[in-house]
Amino acid sequence: MPTEILMPALSPTMEEGTLAKWLVKEGDTVSSGDLLAEIETDKATMEFEAVDEGVIGKILIPEGSEGVKVNTAIAVLLEDGESADDIGAAAPAPKAEAAPTAAQDAAPASAAATADATPAPAAPKGADGTRIFASPLARRIAANKGLDLANVTGSGPHGRIVKADVEGLSASDAPAAKPAAAAASAPAAPAAAAQGPSTDAVLKIYEGRDFEEVKLDGMRKTIAARLTEAKQSIPHFYLRRDIQLDALMGFRADLNKQLEPRGIKLSVNDFIIKACALALQQVPEANSVWAGDRTLKLKPSDVAVAVAIEGGLFTPVLKDAEMKSLSALSAEMKDLAARARDRKLAPHEYQGGSFAISNLGMFGIENFDAVINPPHGAILAVGAGVKKPIVGKDGEMAVATVMSVTLSVDHRVIDGALGANLLNAIKDNLEAPMTMLA
Repeated sequence: MPTEILMPALSPTMEEGTLAKWLVKEGDTVSSGDLLAEIETDKATMEFEAVDEGVIGKILIPEGSEGVKVNTAIAVLLEDGESADDIGAAAPAPKAEAAPTAAQDAAPASAAATADATPAPAAPKGADGTRIFASPLARRIAANKGLDLANVTGSGPHGRIVKADVEGLSASDAPAAKPAAAAASAPAAPAAAAQGPSTDAVLKIYEGRDFEEVKLDGMRKTIAARLTEAKQSIPHFYLRRDIQLDALMGFRADLNKQLEPRGIKLSVNDFIIKACALALQQVPEANSVWAGDRTLKLKPSDVAVAVAIEGGLFTPVLKDAEMKSLSALSAEMKDLAARARDRKLAPHEYQGGSFAISNLGMFGIENFDAVINPPHGAILAVGAGVKKPIVGKDGEMAVATVMSVTLSVDHRVIDGALGANLLNAIKDNLEAPMTMLA
């Protein structure tokens, strides 16, 4: 029977994407692992592989199509002996049926998910009229078995019902329906109020003025949504310190001179990454993330670093940064930054971590406050190193290179004293850089 090739979820947060380019055409024979298409997510352009073999019978979504929902049928695959006549009136699945999460039942994120071409039953609703989220395959299996999905507990992301939840059940042994939580009936906060004035209202304000409308791409929409969520839901507080860099600058110059034959040049940012990674080990209670009804205390220091690209930014994550040498961190950071600017990072390379660094010092910014990237517990905003007068330990006036940093902290995860200990550890590491090699 013909099978539909569905729009894949290429990251845990992906809800829709752009089908940038087809790498096959109708009539082509494909095998598992063959590249089918290039998909643009909000963060990157990724290649999409087949998981089954067969012949491309029909392409349902043309290349260049934007806003294609996850789990929408984009093509039909024919098995051996089938022809285009077997497809019948195959058509893309309605966009409203796309999954609310980025997970799929049968394939990893980098592979094409396929399903029986028989249309999935309409999305079921519970007794209170709310939609029950279930994958198309799970709905089909439930319909064939006579299962009421309202009585099934989902094990997928956000409670979504997936294949594994229904394939071993029969209509007689499905669990009894659970009463709806009282909180579910509470009215949601008006979305419009959170988003500010409407498009029409703003256009009316500037009617008659000369302007150019700039369409938001997926990345900019995601940045807007996540930062709005962050500032509205995370109780930020801010801790500030000045850090003297003279010892670090001298130590860095000596190291770079010795590393020059190997083609390695360490940046100040490399030392900052290392200092933060070690500080998270020195103050392990601060190496935590917010997880809804609990916190997760990480053991490794996975440090994210903001990288500006055209139209937005990435925060690639350097995993196990406390274990890596400065030269290894420098090489990895250069590679991640280069691929971030080309939008070639895989989702696992820019997701995760417990802590982030945003450095605007190279732009001459002396200090600023960064917005926490959830679910991180904190982010360090790094300013430029500037020559300033200081009072030395002996009370004499002197001139030093001083860098101002601000630690933005999620108060749900890290309290004031704990955040101060973390920032002090970062300061101590940077002002005594040789200790970071011990």
